Amino acid sequence: MSNGMSERKFRDTLAADKTAWLDSAGRLFFREPMLTEAQQAHEVSPRWATTKVAAAEGPAFELHSKPGADKVIYLDFDGHSITGTAWNADKAIDPIAVSAYDTDGNAASFSTAEQDVVHEVWARVAEDYAAFDVDVTTQQPSQEAINRTDAADQQYGTRVLIDPGTWYQSSCGCGGVAYIGVYDNADQHDYYQPALVFTKGVGTGAKNLAEAASHEAGHNVGLGHDGTASVGYYEGHGAWAPIMGVGYYRGISQWSKGEYSGANNAEDDFAVIGSHGLALRADEAGDSTAAATALSVGTPAAGFIAAEADTDVYRVDVATAGNYTATASSAALGGNLDIKLDLLNSAGAVVTTADPDSGQTDAGTPTGLGATVTSNLQPGTYYLRIDNVGYGSPLNTGYSTYGSRGGYSLAINPS
Repeated sequence: MSNGMSERKFRDTLAADKTAWLDSAGRLFFREPMLTEAQQAHEVSPRWATTKVAAAEGPAFELHSKPGADKVIYLDFDGHSITGTAWNADKAIDPIAVSAYDTDGNAASFSTAEQDVVHEVWARVAEDYAAFDVDVTTQQPSQEAINRTDAADQQYGTRVLIDPGTWYQSSCGCGGVAYIGVYDNADQHDYYQPALVFTKGVGTGAKNLAEAASHEAGHNVGLGHDGTASVGYYEGHGAWAPIMGVGYYRGISQWSKGEYSGANNAEDDFAVIGSHGLALRADEAGDSTAAATALSVGTPAAGFIAAEADTDVYRVDVATAGNYTATASSAALGGNLDIKLDLLNSAGAVVTTADPDSGQTDAGTPTGLGATVTSNLQPGTYYLRIDNVGYGSPLNTGYSTYGSRGGYSLAINPS
């Protein structure tokens, strides 16, 4: 085995992938191509932040997708001193001072617009990793929470550093760099950190930064590139693209196992990620009417579909006859989960179902991932069942259930 790969996979990667590089110690890393100026253009992020802050503090820098998880992916926007790493050895610079993310010329303070980008990048990356038992966070963990000291150490992770500088990017002309398969290293873990995303290579917009961050973290957890015989990075089809290809231009980017036409990489992303330390999130809701989780009318619930075969079932006790509407929504930003919603009666028979076609209004906005059902109900017990589905053909028009996993919200209300 070399770099966590079979010898054949290692040789094939070096032979076929022009972005694959070896450092002086023979470790494999990737240099992603940069985007054109037009491709770096971005939409304005949602307005979460209301005040300007002087440093990395406040709500945008206190975000956690799974607080308390042993594994972390830290999205670092506030600058970092890189020291004692392979990047230092490569450039013969130690330490390397990376400044904070900045779009307004004031690197000492985060404007409301800059905080909005931080929040959106976090939301999108958190959704990409929502199926896993990992905390995607913008709040700096201790170095001990990132580093892995030995095989018995089960608290570790990676830092994805958003880098606006030129110390590396100017010579490589790249959008990001990361070592492969180092997330769970018990030897020299910190030496192969951080993964880097260069704003001078991918732009300063949230969609691009998020796609690049998920992609570079994907290398850390063992994943190679998804391409074809003719292109190193598959740009997708319809509204879909693989995260380890190019997700910048599609509303739906998911983990992949090479089901599209001409795929050159059939690795099972979920299995590879699992082999590098990230187990799937435990199921939080019952998967049958007998094991259904209680849901009250008017009180929303939230959950996750982590395994491809998972279904989540909720029991609803209706006290008053009338029309009721149930809505299941995928993640508001960067949704990966395409939902089919069934309303069942007390015997478990389907009363009504919804599974709209998916698509996109633009590269940052998928459509049709959520589902809504409405029915006139008599007092009694009913069930709502959330199932993950695909759309079209994974060969060239859509995707299968494989990567259709992520977070959701569910509510039922009188209508």
